Amino acid sequence: MSLESHFCLLAEYNQWMNLKVYESAGRLSREDLTADRGAFFRSVLGTLNHIVVADIIWLKRFATHPSCESLLLDIVDLPNPASLDHILYDDFEALSECRYWLDDQIINWTGALTADDLNFVLSYRNTKGIAANKRFASLLLHFFNHQTHHRGQVSTLLSQAGEDVGVTDLLALIKEEI
Repeated sequence: MSLESHFCLLAEYNQWMNLKVYESAGRLSREDLTADRGAFFRSVLGTLNHIVVADIIWLKRFATHPSCESLLLDIVDLPNPASLDHILYDDFEALSECRYWLDDQIINWTGALTADDLNFVLSYRNTKGIAANKRFASLLLHFFNHQTHHRGQVSTLLSQAGEDVGVTDLLALIKEEI
């Protein structure tokens, strides 16, 4: 399996898990969604907003890659989040719509990446303004790992609220070989 195919699998996994997480979160009351459960981003809603914020920040950086600019054009037009704990959407339905739209963008974008794209060194500045130059494939791995990390936190928060997300293993999407 090529590196490009692995990133497509991670994009598919990302979308699949977000559907499961958002379906479970959608069954919570407003009070349960916003309850401070002691997580770094406090609540289910706060943590889900953080994942969207981080995705937007990274996708805007990725859009500076010469091969990605046109694929991520709609992302570039989004407002810049004010901080990593910025609540972009206080309304769960609006947050869900944004998440599903972002996941479609990510699926389409990763499907167009080539080996040369992944080998590119991306220059960017982090949220504190510190310059970095890193291999694009490594940044993509971080991008997907960050989502997985925080979705794991959300799964725990949902469990505390009485909701079971179900199977969360990437293994569930890896095709059987004959």
